[in-house]
Parts: sequence; structure tokens; C-alpha cells
Amino acid sequence: MGSPNATDSRVISSSVSRRKIIQSGAAATAALAAAPIIQGQVKPLRVGFVGVGGRGTGLLRQLLRLDNIAVPAISDINPQNLARAQKLVSDTGLKNPEGYSSSETDFEKLCQREDLDLVLTATPWQWHAPICIAAMKAGKHAATEVPAALTVEECWQLVDTSEQTGKHCVMLENDCYYRETLMVLKMLREGVLGEPLFAEGGYMHDLRAVKFNTVPNGEPWRLEHTIKRNGNLYPTHPIGPISWWLDINRGDRYTSLTSMSSRGGAMNEFAERTWGKDDWRTKTVYQQGDVNTSILRTAQGRLVHLVYDTNTPRVKEHITRFQCSKGVYSHMMGKMFIDGASLRGGESDDDEGWRNRNMWEDAEPYRQKYESQLWKDKGPTASSSGHGGVDYMLIYRLVKRLQAGLAPDMDVYDAAAWSAIFPISEASVAQRSALQEFPDFTRGKWSSRPAINPDEIV
Repeated sequence: MGSPNATDSRVISSSVSRRKIIQSGAAATAALAAAPIIQGQVKPLRVGFVGVGGRGTGLLRQLLRLDNIAVPAISDINPQNLARAQKLVSDTGLKNPEGYSSSETDFEKLCQREDLDLVLTATPWQWHAPICIAAMKAGKHAATEVPAALTVEECWQLVDTSEQTGKHCVMLENDCYYRETLMVLKMLREGVLGEPLFAEGGYMHDLRAVKFNTVPNGEPWRLEHTIKRNGNLYPTHPIGPISWWLDINRGDRYTSLTSMSSRGGAMNEFAERTWGKDDWRTKTVYQQGDVNTSILRTAQGRLVHLVYDTNTPRVKEHITRFQCSKGVYSHMMGKMFIDGASLRGGESDDDEGWRNRNMWEDAEPYRQKYESQLWKDKGPTASSSGHGGVDYMLIYRLVKRLQAGLAPDMDVYDAAAWSAIFPISEASVAQRSALQEFPDFTRGKWSSRPAINPDEIV
């Protein structure tokens, strides 16, 4: 599934600044939050899957743990992946799904089926937006692995299609459901941390062997992006939780971005060491700088710093840090500091003693005190799923919200804003870190939309 994207992501379409509000937008947006797909949970939520490789199969496994679901159809161009997924479904006692594997666009036939409520996508990146758009136009809700789109224009297409059809479009950002993410969100809601000021996060993960497909469950399609693109190509894991904390699209929004990348070289060094100096992988020119750093500003004057590094030899880091007016949280350290509470005892009142009085506290007591209701209720069940339980939480919340006829926790505006960092950072890098204006995908609704509440009981 490696056909090239038709739209050059390095060019921010001029149509963004001229885009008019579609006449049906307001009414359709209201329908997104109100229109149930199932009344009173009378029938199962019927889910079609497109892409059941390693990630898609993992999501399917979590779905099959839930009650009141059906999987009528699955699409994958790899017959072995398709057969494995079909067997997973039938082994649970559900009807064997019909398979679609004749071509890369066979998902279009799947979307046209009348026995689906939701189409879930876990394919290589370039197919995410096309599949979601096809699903919504066919009257289905759409959910996709990250990122939801590769260009700003695709982001607008997702928004426009969702508003026009009244169908939800959800990007499956699992990092939003970590216990620590929801702990910090609850502390913000209760005023413990004060006002948000600055957030820092990054995707810093050695994926060289994954890109070159020398490990199980490799993802060689990532290599094409590393060769051709240069920016923050994977921003959604850190920006998802940060956006929830900052109430992005729900009281604040991103307004501008600047980005820069370091020199490249780590991919070539890895290739030469592995295959020799004459191998094509060693001789390839990789556009992606080894480390990218981007800074975003919001309408409320907050700052976000993102780091992206999947080329260098490193231990995977989760560097999330969140500074507020009353304290700071560091995920990597597992520590909190609350002004006036996190103090050393027995220090003198002289100048040196005052400067050294503040201390980090372990975050665990805060997590216990401010544990989200979701993790209190579903933590034991979720613990056996991938990524520390958040894969289960992600699918559980999506399915239960849709079954209850409620809007999902994440919506099309989140999918667009979080994904747009990818191409907008590319544009900034290409223009020597020039400041880029950030589109308002909500068309002004961000200032009055209600805050996110993942603890809302379904």
C-alpha cells in the first residue's frame, strides 16, 4: 500500500485562508453531537476494519473484548493478515467477516455496505484520510490510526465531510488515556495546578530497524516519508494529551507554529554499518533531519514545544512536561511540584535556604488522589491490553460513546488540528523556520465548545 499521496504536503494550500463556511456547517456540526447511531443499545455496534497488520490486529483484539459488537467486514491486501483477523472474529463466536483484498481501493466496497456503523482504519498513513472520507460519504462514522491526514487540505476535507454528513471522524490517539494524562486533567479541573502556561512533549523512539523492516512487525512504509519529508512527522502522541490539558478547540486553539530540523546522517550510518557502504540504503539521501523541534503558540498565549526523533540511537523517552501557574508535572521523572506544598522541611530562612526550599514530589500520591473515574472503573480490565492499558481504554470509550448515541471524546477538529502539525512543520522547515499561521478548523467555534470530560459515565 505504497502509492504516493497526490497532494504535496509541503505546500500549505492557499485555499485554507479563503475557505468559506459551508452553509450546512452549523446544522451538521450540531448533529455530530446529537445524532445517535444506536438508540438504547438495541443492536450491536457494527464495525468494519481496514488494515489488520500488527496495529490493526491489536485494535481488533480490544474490540472483541467488548459486548454488543459485530464485525461484518474486514479489508487488507495481505491475505495472511486478512485470514488471521477473520479467524480472530469467528473464534469469539461472531459471524465470520467478509473479506476484501482484491486491491488497495477495495475499502471503497467495504464502506458501501449497509450493515456497518463505523469504519476503523489502521493502514499506512497515506490511506487514512481517503478511507475516512469514503466511510463518512457512505454514511458511516470513521475512526483512524494516527495521523488522520498528511496535508492541510486533507485536514479540511475531513472537517468538511464530517460537517456535511453529520458523521463523526475520530483519530485514535491512545496517549490521551494514560492514567497520568487523566490525572493531570483532573488536577486542572479542580484548580490544583492553576493556569496552563507551557507544555513540552516529544516522540523520541529509535525506529531505524522498523523503517528498514529488519524486525518483526516492521513498518517499511515509514521509510518513504523519512526519505521524502522533513518536519515533525509524528506529533500526535505528545500533542493529544497536551491539547486536552490546554482545552484546544474547547476554549483555546493553536494560532502559529515554527519548526526547524537538525542535519541528517543517522540513517546512513546505520545502513552502512548493517549492509555496507555500497548498499542503496547507505547511498540514499534522507530528507528528514535527525532531530526536529517545533514551537506552537495558542490564542491564550500558551506555548508548546515538540521534539521528534526516530532516526538516532536512543532509549525511548516520554519527555512530557507541563508548567502551570501553581506547579509543574514531569512525566519522565514521575514527579510533581505544587507551589506552597512541595517544600523541604528544616531549611533555613537565609537566601540559600530559600532558594533550595522547593522539592520534587513523587507523582504516585497525586495519582491516587486525583485518579480518573475511568481508571478506577476500568483499570483492572484495561491492564492486560497494549501500551499500559490505553489501547483498551481508547476502544472502550469510542464504542461505548457511540453505542449510547453520544459524541466521542475526540472529534474531527482534534483529528485535523493534531495532524496538521505534520505538514505545517514541513512548510516551516522548508522556509528556514518561518512562522506559519495555524488554521482554525472549528471556524470560530473553539471559544464556546464545552471542555473534554473522559470521566463522563456512559
